Amino acid sequence: MRVIKNRWTIGGAVVLLLLVPGAWLMAGDATDEDTSLVARVKKGEFRVMVNTSGELRAKRFVQITGPANAQQANQYQMKIASIVPEGTVVKVGDIVAELDRSTIASRMNEVSLALQKAEAVYEQAMLDSTLNLSKAREDMKTMELGLEEKKLAKEQAIYEAPTVKRQAEIDYEKAERALAQAKKDYVTKTSQAQAKMREVGADLDRQRNLLKIVQDVMMNFTIRAPAPGMVIYQKEWNGKKKGVGSQINPWEPTVATLPDMSVMESQTYINEIDIRKIASGQKVTIALDSDPSKSFNGTVTEVANVGEQRPNTDSKVFEVKVLLTTTDTTLRPGMTTSNAIETMKIAEALFIPIEAITTDSGVTVVYKKAGSRVTKQEIETGTMSDDEVVVLRGLEEDDRVLLAPPLGAETMTVARLTGPPVKGTVLGDSSRSATLQGNPDAAKTDTTTPAPAAAAKRATTRAEPTKVAPPARH
Repeated sequence: MRVIKNRWTIGGAVVLLLLVPGAWLMAGDATDEDTSLVARVKKGEFRVMVNTSGELRAKRFVQITGPANAQQANQYQMKIASIVPEGTVVKVGDIVAELDRSTIASRMNEVSLALQKAEAVYEQAMLDSTLNLSKAREDMKTMELGLEEKKLAKEQAIYEAPTVKRQAEIDYEKAERALAQAKKDYVTKTSQAQAKMREVGADLDRQRNLLKIVQDVMMNFTIRAPAPGMVIYQKEWNGKKKGVGSQINPWEPTVATLPDMSVMESQTYINEIDIRKIASGQKVTIALDSDPSKSFNGTVTEVANVGEQRPNTDSKVFEVKVLLTTTDTTLRPGMTTSNAIETMKIAEALFIPIEAITTDSGVTVVYKKAGSRVTKQEIETGTMSDDEVVVLRGLEEDDRVLLAPPLGAETMTVARLTGPPVKGTVLGDSSRSATLQGNPDAAKTDTTTPAPAAAAKRATTRAEPTKVAPPARH
């Protein structure tokens, strides 16, 4: 009997050991909830953020440029032969870069030869003018002596026959007129010589000035720092930094910059989808990729009005500048930043994950869970962020919603909303809509008089019976 009794005791213990874990598992299934598939409606501060990466740069800086008058010296493409390492701290007058002098040396030889030719032409013109005017003066002197002879002959012919007397008078008059004409020609030749000398003199001065310009440009091929600071390389149009072998030209002569580290800004680019959310004055939280533990406050100061196609991008982007309101001695131009731009802030709102929202025949719905019962609930949504969306009507705080449709969701009936919508697109007041997004209960106390068409639509909505979905089968 004792053996039988022990067997029953052992058997009961085994059954108990088998039943207890099963009961525990069943209790766990009944009480625990898969939080990965269910989300609760939250209430609190709601922010819409636009996240983008940027690059630090100084808001104020001094440019280190190549020769300012290179175009006059016919230098359009100048190659950087050497440059100090980026980040080098320089003083005023320190050498920053050297440009390749091969092209400017060839230009110097051309201008020197042109100057020598201009000097020779000037000298030849001066000799010709001197010779011509000297000959003209000598001719006038000879004419004056001839006129004096004709005058003596005229005086002696007073006692001669009338024909001889008349001939002497005619000869005198011819000599007098020839001398007068020679004097006028001399004045003209003098003016002509002066004009010729001005012409060749102007060409000579032009060649001399050009030689001086080329000499100055060649001297400025040694680029020096105009102010003290840290050398930061200038970027080209494709985003690549200039260095040895890069080209500069009269239209883009900057080789490097000397930034003012006390005022920094982050230069970023926003895609055309999000740019409509960005405006000057918005608050920004800035973090450094090199040191994520540090964060800085900033403000949007400038938003480009025209988009551009950046390298390695498929869509148009708009340049946005963010001024850092706090700074640090560790900040350096060129550092990569993560910018979180706050485009909207609602002090108090209901919101749920975007994954919980779906549509049914053009109606926005969620799958609301109450215990083991699931209903397809129509909701009205407001502002949306990348991950969450504001709920204006249809849900309450701490309601549970499914993040994925349950089995048989297609056959479930939608529990429709009643009453007027809250959105400003229906109320005709967008500013009031923004207020109601922060306070959904304000819709209950709204006293705005609706338009006849809107009122008729609301009356129809109120008259529609509310459909409740049947309990979900498990």
